[in-house]
Amino acid sequence: MNQDQTLEMPVPRGATDDKTGVAVGIGLVNVDAYIDFQCPFCQQFELDSGDTIDMLLDRQIIRFVRHPMNFLDTASTTQYSTRAPAAAAAASDARRFHEYARALFEYQPPEGGPGLTNDQLITLGRTIGVTDPSFADEIQEGTYIPWTGFVTQRALEGGIGGTPSVFVQRKPVPARPDLILAAVERLAC
Repeated sequence: MNQDQTLEMPVPRGATDDKTGVAVGIGLVNVDAYIDFQCPFCQQFELDSGDTIDMLLDRQIIRFVRHPMNFLDTASTTQYSTRAPAAAAAASDARRFHEYARALFEYQPPEGGPGLTNDQLITLGRTIGVTDPSFADEIQEGTYIPWTGFVTQRALEGGIGGTPSVFVQRKPVPARPDLILAAVERLAC
């Protein structure tokens, strides 16, 4: 994807300046997580670290950026690893990216299966309070499918070789809540 194509690609609300992730929070310490919504290790990271991330967000210490990738598309019969981030991007337009990402991991389908259908992705959004009708339209139309590919391409170009990959202020940190917290606290003090 060249620079001209990037300018034409729909980008979700809340996207970072480089368009490679969606940011939540206003803290001064950046925590970046490269994830795949079908990755069982990413699910474990999210479930284990969610409370710590939320606490750091609530205290306005971090800016948390998820970079949703599609590494596992070949492990799905319906390109779920591309469709799930596109649905999360649609939720971002409704200002519910963080909640929707968490829900995608809580209801993660098994790796190797078809994944959630578009209708199930839409219903999942409703369960977390997304009411804007454009959310369903964006999922059905695949509005953010190109964005998912762009995020993955840029991550690969940046040396990301697996998910989850977590960075605190651009330094790699194991995807464990205690180590993330320790790295953030070192920088925030």
